Amino acid sequence: MPLVFNIRHLEEKSVVLSGELSAAELGVNESDELIHVAQPLTHNLEVQKLGESILVQGRISLILECECARCLKPFQLPLDWTGWVCHLPLLGEEAVDVQNDCVDLTPFIREDILLAFPQHPLCEPECPGLTAPGSRGLATKSDSGSVDAAASAWAELNKLKLEE
Repeated sequence: MPLVFNIRHLEEKSVVLSGELSAAELGVNESDELIHVAQPLTHNLEVQKLGESILVQGRISLILECECARCLKPFQLPLDWTGWVCHLPLLGEEAVDVQNDCVDLTPFIREDILLAFPQHPLCEPECPGLTAPGSRGLATKSDSGSVDAAASAWAELNKLKLEE
């Protein structure tokens, strides 16, 4: 069930929404082949009416199951917004869609989650990536910090004698 609240309930007091939302309900699993949402999103949100708009604030958290873009090693990436805020106007050009006095927060949460996805998930910042068995890798650094030209992939290309 999507994360929905009734705006009529906000007339007297604010409403607290707390619980979990599955990956299927979020609709974000098919977004990236290296990132998967295997665990549900947990949320604890307060919804209040402010004039002709709605303010939603609270905490949402989710753990992403990722594969490193360099070495394909699986790792987890926690997303945790302790101060998540969403302002929803009820009138005007950017008014939120209200159906049967209910507003669905799922698209707004989904958008923030997709924006938080890493473009190239890495298990660690210095991940060397995949290396073929018995290979020396693409490039190695010597003790002085310079790249060893003999070990680089370009060294093999430099050996070619091309006619001009």
